[in-house]
Amino acid sequence: MSISVKKITGLVAATFTPLTAEGEINLSVIGPYIEYLVEKQDVKSVFINGTTGEGCSLTVDERKQLAAAWCQHGKGKLEQVIVHVGCLSIKDSQELARHAASIGADGIAVVSPSYFIPINADALKSFIKEVSAFAPELPMYYYHIPSMTGVAFDAADVLNGIEQVIPSFQGVKYTGTDLRDLGQCVHYCQARGWSVLFGVDEQLLGAFVLGADGAVGSTYNYFGRVVNQLLAAFDNGNHMQARALQFKSMEMITFAKNLGFDVAVNKQVMSEVSGLAMGPPRLPLLPCPLSKAQAIAQKIKDFSQGH
Repeated sequence: MSISVKKITGLVAATFTPLTAEGEINLSVIGPYIEYLVEKQDVKSVFINGTTGEGCSLTVDERKQLAAAWCQHGKGKLEQVIVHVGCLSIKDSQELARHAASIGADGIAVVSPSYFIPINADALKSFIKEVSAFAPELPMYYYHIPSMTGVAFDAADVLNGIEQVIPSFQGVKYTGTDLRDLGQCVHYCQARGWSVLFGVDEQLLGAFVLGADGAVGSTYNYFGRVVNQLLAAFDNGNHMQARALQFKSMEMITFAKNLGFDVAVNKQVMSEVSGLAMGPPRLPLLPCPLSKAQAIAQKIKDFSQGH
């Protein structure tokens, strides 16, 4: 590549998309949102318009507006703004990639189409290649989330040889629980200086033991400071403390899962913990009962105050 690429490490917040009560995107929240992430959670990188951000429920124009706002307000405050540009339509993905390059994004990511699912890794590589061609100077990341896309083949198969067809390729966001496949991805990426970003928050420590570089997750929006302590303990060789903090994260997420922890609930939890008005989710997601979000938020606050 003709540009220098800063490797992504540490925590990356998978951001929520603020909506008004009427269901329109609310760009006025982005500035305060960035301040909250940096000052309160010590999280300085973001992954926008992904699963947590309800990206596939937004129009292309809405996704452009959000990406522009995050890049504009994040300038000089955020280290990395990664824009997810995956769509069912390759034309939409290409337009979002082109736009991300034009607004100064630090990288783009692509999830596999999930209606007409690629028949094999080569088909998916071709899709990613044709998207990356519209932003050839931006680092490209493959977003692997088989639970949502229905992709049955390994992420490692997608990575194998991908640099030969996509010179801008720089790594994978791995949101899956197959540690064998994850390990193969780490092994392949380490040899090429690429980033492996793990996306299952409650299993973060296991991924770092295998050699992941960073993590993209929704809970880092409001639990980032605690998880940063986990990473610091791991880096310092204090594995007992790292485990204790991972168990805290597991306990919090298990509590939330028992109450039905989907994107809609998570979004309301963010509003309760941060005080920022994230607004409702977009259909077909349904708003969650306030009492449920408040119970989870209280658990998070209790854990956070303990560290």
